[in-house]
Amino acid sequence: MPGLPAGLPAVNAATAFILANTTLAPVPALPEIRLHQGDDAFTLWEQTEHALKEPDRQPPFWGFAWPGGLAMARYLLDHPGEVAGRRVLDLGSGSGLTAIAAVLAGAAQVTASELDPFAIAAITANAAANEVRVSTTGDVLDTDPDTDLVLAADIWYERQLAARALAFVTRARAKGASVLVGDVGRAFLPRTALRELAAYEVPVMAGLESAPVKRALILTLR
Repeated sequence: MPGLPAGLPAVNAATAFILANTTLAPVPALPEIRLHQGDDAFTLWEQTEHALKEPDRQPPFWGFAWPGGLAMARYLLDHPGEVAGRRVLDLGSGSGLTAIAAVLAGAAQVTASELDPFAIAAITANAAANEVRVSTTGDVLDTDPDTDLVLAADIWYERQLAARALAFVTRARAKGASVLVGDVGRAFLPRTALRELAAYEVPVMAGLESAPVKRALILTLR
């Protein structure tokens, strides 16, 4: 993208990149929500690496609806009592899908936590496209939780991140918050610390998940 500076882009440059390289469309199995989505996973990945001049960058998690987030969003919309009137924190929000669903389900306040400036821009753009308000923040995993409900979908793919996330949600629960996890059973999902609430068969991009449909679980702390 011409004019995009090396390193981390400014939010306005990141927003311009997203609008130029994604399509605003309804989310599969979630017609209530629209997201700016990449048409092809690997093309968007390469475009992101080129824009940032950073080879071997992580996939653009913000550019797609991942299975744990799909299941979480569907669960929240189907069970608005889980979020209605509550303060919600969405960890590793990506595109903001579950954060947006929480607002639509009646949450009083929703904050999306992300590190990637592209993701922050995507969350803001996607919230605007759905006419909802979602606040954004950076890494909160080492802070003192102050929320009513923590959402943690699709963040259990890396050992250190998973350990920090589990410690955070455990502290949040000790302070009285509820915790909801959405995942397809990735390597570092702390399964023994969780109990299942629901399961969904969700459509996914085969190029990302090696199958067109995945079984995603909604869980909470034991």
